[in-house]
Amino acid sequence: MLQSLIDVILPVFLVIGAGYAATYLGYFKETHIDGLMKFTQGFAIPCLLFLAIVRLDLSTSFDPRLQVSFYTAAALCFIAGLFGARLIFHREWEDCIAIGFCCLFSNSVLLGLPITDRAYGPENLAGNYAIIAFHAPFCYCIGITVMEVVRNRGNGGKQMARSVLSAMFRNALILGIALGFIVNLSGVGVPLVVDEALGLITGAALPGGLFALGGILVKYKPEGDLRAIAYVCGISLLLHPSLTWLFGSVAGLPQDLFRSGVLTSAMAPGFNAYIFANLYGRAKRVAASAVLIGTAASILTVWFWLTLLG
Repeated sequence: MLQSLIDVILPVFLVIGAGYAATYLGYFKETHIDGLMKFTQGFAIPCLLFLAIVRLDLSTSFDPRLQVSFYTAAALCFIAGLFGARLIFHREWEDCIAIGFCCLFSNSVLLGLPITDRAYGPENLAGNYAIIAFHAPFCYCIGITVMEVVRNRGNGGKQMARSVLSAMFRNALILGIALGFIVNLSGVGVPLVVDEALGLITGAALPGGLFALGGILVKYKPEGDLRAIAYVCGISLLLHPSLTWLFGSVAGLPQDLFRSGVLTSAMAPGFNAYIFANLYGRAKRVAASAVLIGTAASILTVWFWLTLLG
């Protein structure tokens, strides 16, 4: 299966590496990368998700077995990260929640989509989009709710609810997904000229996002907390896909949805893991380094999962 490493995985990571090298060598400045990330994360990728949800056949794509398999595994990884950080590394509870969020949030868009696309073709991405449709809302709802409960020690329920809803609906990815569902369920088609314009924008979403991800990673040098970082990477890259594999097998998932679920869960922590840690000023070094090291390590671990999937 060396060919899968060459044909499927390396092109994706070469784009990330190009962004890293261009920024590290000074050809791209930090402001350039920030602008590119703003465009991809705040505009192009939400447009991509909007179109994908609009075009989904909701009656066949949203198999509850896939959602239960993936998100049960994700929730268990959050719990493992949270209590592992507390019991093994003796971190404060707020740090533990940020570390748990790192274990919860896979890079489902910038890594999961292009790798699944290259491995199995665009016609097999329905499972990916079905997961992505709930990914950010599910993860932020868990992370923010638990963090606000701990910070308020169970008090201030109204403030906690406002914090959760505000964080979720400021997220452009969630807005793009929500609008896609509205258009899909309404039965109103997207005008052809608008569809083609969005197609031009979305063509830049994944390559631009991968390049920007490489540039962003230059800022986050791995330092300290290496045991905690290794723990996060182990849960994200090995435990999460193992649990999804187990639950998906028991549930009898169709092959295409099974592959999408396992591969998506095998992705490194997404950049949102650092955004969450930075939002609360907790475990930022662990989060940033886990994104960097996990992304690099996933070159080999994704190859391993692709080999098992066949």
